[in-house]
Amino acid sequence: MARSGKVSVIGAGFYGSTTALRLAEYDIFDTVVLTDVLDGKAEGIALDMNQARWIEGFETKLVGQTTGPTGEGYEAIAGSEIVIITAGLPRKPGMSRMDLIETNAKIMRQVAENVAKFAPDCVIINVANPLDEMTALAQIVSGFPYARVIGQAGMLDTARFTHFVAEELNVPVSSVTTLTLGSHGDTMVPVASVCAVNGKPLSDLLSAEQIDALVERTRNGGAEIVALLKTGSAYYAPSAAAARMARAVHEDSGKVMPVCAWVDGEYGLSGAYLGVEAVIGRGGIRSVVETPLTPDEKALLVQAYEAVLAKQADVKDL
Repeated sequence: MARSGKVSVIGAGFYGSTTALRLAEYDIFDTVVLTDVLDGKAEGIALDMNQARWIEGFETKLVGQTTGPTGEGYEAIAGSEIVIITAGLPRKPGMSRMDLIETNAKIMRQVAENVAKFAPDCVIINVANPLDEMTALAQIVSGFPYARVIGQAGMLDTARFTHFVAEELNVPVSSVTTLTLGSHGDTMVPVASVCAVNGKPLSDLLSAEQIDALVERTRNGGAEIVALLKTGSAYYAPSAAAARMARAVHEDSGKVMPVCAWVDGEYGLSGAYLGVEAVIGRGGIRSVVETPLTPDEKALLVQAYEAVLAKQADVKDL
């Protein structure tokens, strides 16, 4: 198998370390770099993962690097084609994603400055919460073109919606098609009109009340896991989503994925990062896809846009 390139993951918590391992196990990169501010943590995790290479049959090498507050250690990410930012505090029970904004904005600002300095040609995939606002801040601080800064949200939310539908109907997840747009939070827009099971519209299989209940559970999918874990937040499904996005960039795949991307006229909306479907390739976002929506779904997407637009306008001052 041909391997090439370097991908870096900033933050070696559960989310970051799981993402790094998924990327390494794809066996398509030469190197996966994992960084963290805790002395020795990234190095220890990388050493442990490298020792799994023979068992799992992959050759991609993992490099761990401790980073400092003024950029020490960031030279390890030099030459990265993709940088995934997971650094930031996770939610605790009872917290909303927005409760994290000031703390995680300080972390994001420092990280994005160093990413821009040491990996100026990379595509940034942000997963730090609040997702839409932190993605906007990463773009502002890095100064990268909008297409090269992407947020991971719709992939995860769509995966959650798919799971809930499959469980409700007791069918394989592979038979289910769902989609979520909008924000990664209260104004998430699960697009029920395009949801189907084996090609049959979801509305033919479930009542409006049942679909509404699944939509609400999807919106609260992260909070449900946080409440159960009590310490920490989800990372298995989120890391799978981020890793798949990185793979699509690396392979220049042209896959259409629901992500947080900059809108510039699509749906008649401009000037904000918003959950939409987009074509993913080597340079990040090739184009935003305007998914057909019902009037009610379009109204909800506009509502989501207005909510994130107001918050993103303030984020530059954090």
